[in-house]
Amino acid sequence: MSSVLITGASKGIGRAIAVELASRGHRVIATARRPETLADLPVDQRLRLDVTDQDSVDQAIEDAGEIDALVSNAGATLRAPLESVPLAEFERLFQLNTLGALRVAQGVLPAMRKRGAGRLVFVSSIQGRLMLPIIGSYGASKWALEALAEGLAIETGHFGIKVSIVQPGAVSTNGAEQAKALFAEDDPYLPLYHQLGALRGEVITVDEVAAVVADTIEQAQPPLRVPAGAPAERALKARKEAPESEPFMLAQLDW
Repeated sequence: MSSVLITGASKGIGRAIAVELASRGHRVIATARRPETLADLPVDQRLRLDVTDQDSVDQAIEDAGEIDALVSNAGATLRAPLESVPLAEFERLFQLNTLGALRVAQGVLPAMRKRGAGRLVFVSSIQGRLMLPIIGSYGASKWALEALAEGLAIETGHFGIKVSIVQPGAVSTNGAEQAKALFAEDDPYLPLYHQLGALRGEVITVDEVAAVVADTIEQAQPPLRVPAGAPAERALKARKEAPESEPFMLAQLDW
């Protein structure tokens, strides 16, 4: 069984992935910014890891020992129109969702390359391939993440490293409810905000996403992109088949 390091394992999808992989017999290294939140997880190691802090990343990778697979899951979201989103908040998402994922990948890759084997699994979103209004900052960070992951797949495949991008749609976590919503009073974009629930589509559970991640790690030849659940498969198929002459979601809006 593999030795798997998971970022953002304190709650939601990351926690479910840790439980699923441990139940399948893998050696799981669960990490979070506050390791005390990992105390009840049935895993081999619980480490502090802040993906935005290089020293924290370096220390966690050293403490983890040999890592066969990285599940890059740490992330956050935000609700705000692109016209008015504070650039500091936009940058914060990129530091966490995109640069943080690359920072940890850079930390584990040298040892994987020397061994001639390794797995990188990035938890993205269908919003890494299509754009929803008001969640544009998050979507941009995931589009960038998918570009980085695809670049890594091209560059590192020669060294026996396999890269996969798992793409769920809406997931039953409290992330959306806890996300910052930054709107002015009488904001002209509030009508779009109120349509988000319907646009996000059918919700799947964190356990369903965790099973897809675990299956991907256990595949001998995993695909680069892996939709997580039937709703994601349908949305991404529709996006692929849609014309490029206008934004994919525009026709679905009352706008």
